[in-house]
Parts: sequence; C-alpha cells; structure tokens
Amino acid sequence: MLDATPDLPVDAIREASRRLVREFGFLRDTLAGTDLPASAVHALVEIGVRGPLRAADLCDILTLEKSSVSRMVRKLVVAGALAETVSPQDGRARLLALTPQGHATLAGINAFARDQVVSALGRLRPEQHRIVLEGLASYADALAAGRTGRHPATPPVTIERGYRPGVIGRVAEMHGRYYAREVGFGSFFESKVAAGIAEFANRLDNPRNGLWVALQAGAIVGTIAIDGEDLGGGAAHLRWFIVDEGLRGGGVGRRLLREAIGFCDAEGFSEIQLWTFRGLDAARSLYEAHGFTLAEEWPGRQWGEQVMEQRFVRPA
Repeated sequence: MLDATPDLPVDAIREASRRLVREFGFLRDTLAGTDLPASAVHALVEIGVRGPLRAADLCDILTLEKSSVSRMVRKLVVAGALAETVSPQDGRARLLALTPQGHATLAGINAFARDQVVSALGRLRPEQHRIVLEGLASYADALAAGRTGRHPATPPVTIERGYRPGVIGRVAEMHGRYYAREVGFGSFFESKVAAGIAEFANRLDNPRNGLWVALQAGAIVGTIAIDGEDLGGGAAHLRWFIVDEGLRGGGVGRRLLREAIGFCDAEGFSEIQLWTFRGLDAARSLYEAHGFTLAEEWPGRQWGEQVMEQRFVRPA
C-alpha cells in the first residue's frame, strides 16, 4: 500500500470524488430522475446491459451484501420492474429479468444519464473527452483492485503508423519531462523538440518519412520517427524515440525500434543514424542490440546544455 505523501494528490482526489458523488445525485433518496434509490437504479442498468442475472451476481457487481440485494430485488419485483425467470441452463437457478415496465424505466434512466454526460462533455474541449474516459476508468479499476486484491488488467499497447491528433504536443511533453528529470534540460530543449516534430509532421506525405506511435487505450505512450530527407545520401535519421515512463522496460521501445528499422530496410536506406548523448545507458544498450554502433562523440550544446554528444550508425 502506498503511503500518503505530498507527491500524491490524495486530498484533491478525495475532494473531486465527493463532488462527483454530489453532482451525480447519490446523496439524494432517489436517482436519475426516478423514484428509485441508487442501488435499484444500478441494478436495472446492469441487468439491462448484461441480460438476466442471479441475485448473487448482483451482489458481486454492486458490491452489496446479500440481504441488501434481496430487499432491493423484492421491491423491484413488487413494483413490476423485475420478474424472476428460470435459467434455461439450470432449472434450479432463478434469474432476474426486466419486465416491459422495467425496460421503460431503464430507457428513462439512460436518457437522463446520457443527457447529463453530453451536457458535461459539451463544456470540455474535444481532446479532454478521452482524458476523462481513461482517467475515470483507470481510477475505478484501481479502486476495485484495492477491494478485491486483484491487479487491474493492463490495456494492450498497439503500434500504428502515421500522424495522430495530439502527437506533436505529446512528443514534446514526454521528452520535456524525461530529460528535465534525468539531465536537467529545460525550456530550450522542449521547444526544440516541439519545433522539430511540428516541422516533420508536415512532411509525412513523403513515403520515405515515417512516424509510429504506441497507443494504450487510445493514449499515445511512445513514438519513433524516421526522417528520410534531412541527411541525404541515402541515410535515414532516427528521431523522437521515446516511451512513456510507466512503460519503459516492458518491450514497447523494442517494438517501436523494430518497426522503424524494418521500414528503413524495406525502403533501401544505406544506413540509419541517430544522435544522442553519453549517459543514457539503457537506450544505448537497446541501440547496440539492434545493430547500432557508436561512430563519434564530442562535447556540444545543441540541446541547450553541455553534454557529450554521440552519433550512432546502423549500416544497411
């Protein structure tokens, strides 16, 4: 268990959680424009989404005690929203299914909830919609993991080629954060990265240029690019290779690097060059494992701070 430290925004998240509870109406006796309590509304929604369920299933899904679910189900059956049916797979099992009245009630709940979500999202910028979705889902998964003791499933990472909205800013952000922490680079470096990737993005229509992004749940968590124009002489320039901090060491970098090298081999470049600096030992090991060798190094300041710059080359 993590200790509460000044680096963890515990109080801010607690406050935001309380605000969500209040805005959703969970402190009221009824919910979602119905005369039903929150537990009953959630039961109707889950049965509507998943199909007929056993009372025991509702206990697990709603994280409620058996006695609480039994009382709530009885009230919904009496009210005509639910009916008990026999499971076609097991004649001894009783399933809870929505009645026509239950479907009508659920339609009203869904309309109320959708209007609430649409109204809120309409007050956010489009690029914030994915942030809201991923943040809420990740936080809910983490809370469930704390309750059950099971780690939340990690969404898979896919590699896709081409421009993605937000990639320019994301490349600058990942580079800025990582190199500020590791070597103290500042605004000069981040600005240089942002300007470079922005200029390159306008040249992606050239088939000799390529950009690959690693995506996890729709978020950009890694990038690599091959600039086939700026060096000339049949050489490819490997640029903007970075993986988000939480995924380093998990193989995403290797996958990105293989994509870029495979592209260069298919395009017939004479060699691949990349520029870095001394001290990034993990990156150097990865480069050397894929056939790159150190060609030269020299003291320089092209990134805004004095470092021992290096050029690696991988011949075709």
